Amino acid sequence: MSGTDRGRAATDRVQRTRRTRRTRHARHTRHARHARLTRTEARNARAAAAFVLPFLTLFLLCFVAPIGYAVHQSLHRTERTGPLGLGGEEREVFAGLTHYAHALTDDRFLTGFGRVLLFGVVQIPLMIALATVLALLLESASARGVTFFRSAFFLPYGVPGVIASILWGFLYVPGISPLVEIAGSLGLHVDFLARGTVLWSIANIVVWQFTGYNMLVLISQLKAVPDELYEAARIDGANAWHIARHIKIPLIRPALVLTTVFSIIGTLQMFAEPMVLRPLAATIDSGFTPNLHAYSEAFVSNNQHVAAAEAVLLALVACVLSFGFLRLVGQRGDGRER
Repeated sequence: MSGTDRGRAATDRVQRTRRTRRTRHARHTRHARHARLTRTEARNARAAAAFVLPFLTLFLLCFVAPIGYAVHQSLHRTERTGPLGLGGEEREVFAGLTHYAHALTDDRFLTGFGRVLLFGVVQIPLMIALATVLALLLESASARGVTFFRSAFFLPYGVPGVIASILWGFLYVPGISPLVEIAGSLGLHVDFLARGTVLWSIANIVVWQFTGYNMLVLISQLKAVPDELYEAARIDGANAWHIARHIKIPLIRPALVLTTVFSIIGTLQMFAEPMVLRPLAATIDSGFTPNLHAYSEAFVSNNQHVAAAEAVLLALVACVLSFGFLRLVGQRGDGRER
């Protein structure tokens, strides 16, 4: 082999050695980087679990566990031993859907459902419309004293429902109500607690208490709208009505849907107002609302299993109506986009 060939072979060996070293170094670097990423991902996963664990624990204890216990109670009944069931031992046995059948054949329970549905059909649109008008007025360019009026409208929400019902109860009871006296001086006979008006008297309390809360949610959505849209609309010749109708209301649609869903759920759960007004109005009985009927079954009739079945049915109806409304609104929104 000539000297030239030996030099070329040596050069090839050196180059192969360098390539091998570079390959090993790159492989080692990739392994080290992968190990660092794996350790980082594991550390991030542990940190995320530490943040989620308290919420998950409270969610399971305060939400999932009560629902599971209510379902369990609704599917069982209590048997007592001894003559005529007066023995000292009690045991729970599986009852199937017996309590659900009992609840669905109870006229007072079903009448209460019909009453709150009628209440919601009238009260919810009125409250949402009033909250929308107040939000648009307070966010208009010519509004003055916005901070004062916003606080004044929101203040009733800070009053607990029981206290609000007591306050309005004084305004409803004949003999001590200034409203009844003023109506009487005008020759009008008004009975806020009569059979035909007590439901709408309760609706007045709910509207008074929650309109400000819904208004604040809508205002928060309005503040997220860029001012450039309003300026462009004014340049195109749009007045305040056109801006409100074609820009503000369509853009706060998510907030309107949210407040409506909350109102649907709150309507089905109505309890405090009729419970407080019940001693004042003979027309309010234990089946005035489904929630009040379930309370009476549990703590007056001592029939917790039927009360649990009614609570589960109430939750199912709330879910069906809420998700049904969301689906209806979603279909309308898709139709408009097409």
